[in-house]
Amino acid sequence: MNPLLDSLQSYPFEKLRVLFADVKPSADLKPISFGIGEPKHPTPALIRDAVIASLGGLASYPATLGSLPLRESIANWVTQRYSLPPVDPATQVLPVSGSREALFALAQTVIDPCRDATDNASDDAGDEPAIVLCPNPFYQIYEGAALLAGAQPYFVNSDPARNFACDYSAVPEAIWARTQLVYVCSPGNPTGAVMTLDDWRELFALSDRYGFVIASDECYSEIYFDEANPPLGGLEAAHKLGRNFERLVMLSSLSKRSNVPGMRSGFVAGDAAILKQFLLYRTYHGAALSTVYQMASVAAWNDEAHVRENRAMYVQKFNTVTPMLAEVLDVRLPDAAFYLWADVTRTGLTDDEFARRLYADYNVTVLPGSFLARTAHGTNPGRNFVRIALVADVDECTQGAQRIVDFCRSLAR
Repeated sequence: MNPLLDSLQSYPFEKLRVLFADVKPSADLKPISFGIGEPKHPTPALIRDAVIASLGGLASYPATLGSLPLRESIANWVTQRYSLPPVDPATQVLPVSGSREALFALAQTVIDPCRDATDNASDDAGDEPAIVLCPNPFYQIYEGAALLAGAQPYFVNSDPARNFACDYSAVPEAIWARTQLVYVCSPGNPTGAVMTLDDWRELFALSDRYGFVIASDECYSEIYFDEANPPLGGLEAAHKLGRNFERLVMLSSLSKRSNVPGMRSGFVAGDAAILKQFLLYRTYHGAALSTVYQMASVAAWNDEAHVRENRAMYVQKFNTVTPMLAEVLDVRLPDAAFYLWADVTRTGLTDDEFARRLYADYNVTVLPGSFLARTAHGTNPGRNFVRIALVADVDECTQGAQRIVDFCRSLAR
């Protein structure tokens, strides 16, 4: 067996299952889950209809490169969404089987475990393994991708005082010298924070100096609260700063944008040289997107009306729930995405105690923040936070929020 598998940690939801193993919540209360970030809004009819109309595609093997109509629809969407010069559908876009799969596979493509660290502008690194920088808290796929590529993850803690931005200035020179890949997530999971243009300027300067690839995970980019101010993307930031897409790729998905997590449809866009090698890897990896879902994805990327309707539902939920929870927890409206990142310190409980007792007493599931982070540099930045995924309809979210309020108030009695 691959010994690197032994380095993987349990997934957060497995940790949650263990935490709840001996808890029997009240049968009088309908279970409400804010634990998993799985969209619950209905899949738009135009996508369902496109799937049905495309079923004849089941008779054909899908092309790893994807169909030209799909690559063109993605390229047009990226160009328009981020106000970019035309993106080349032949070289700068690659459809993938969801951003999760591609985030993992990308590390296997770009990490060179045999590269001498002296090629990275410093003699300090010696023969140590390559580094993959990850935000902390983070999406656990980044860590697994790094480890199974033979690299070492290095966690950069987010700073609540700086809107949960990563403090790259605290990363030692010797770590940068070994860094081959940096994952960023904007809007962030779990904090909902969006990187600013200054954040990108700093990261690009570091990439220029040390030569690492930036993988920008932007799967929450279309869930935001002000139609006039969509979140800044990585390709957009590069263009605004007068750069090309060298050593930069973005990853996105239809799962959250269009409520089709079961389609596993996404894309990678950016540096054509990276995508050329990524296509080669994927040709052998065998993760081509189904022809049926390729055709349905064209319909999804070509339509914005359903995306605006989707955002409006999230706006209603966040506007209703956030003030309720702010009465008992330290929480505020995020920049974007569908999570509330709530500090439970004032309840006197740790994040895992809070989640366990809330589940036991009120049959509501939230995810402890410490499960979404690692202890790094003397602290676990997820400790004493819980992630609340507002993915259900407004009535269920409101009911669940009221139970959390009641629970918190019961602790103060």
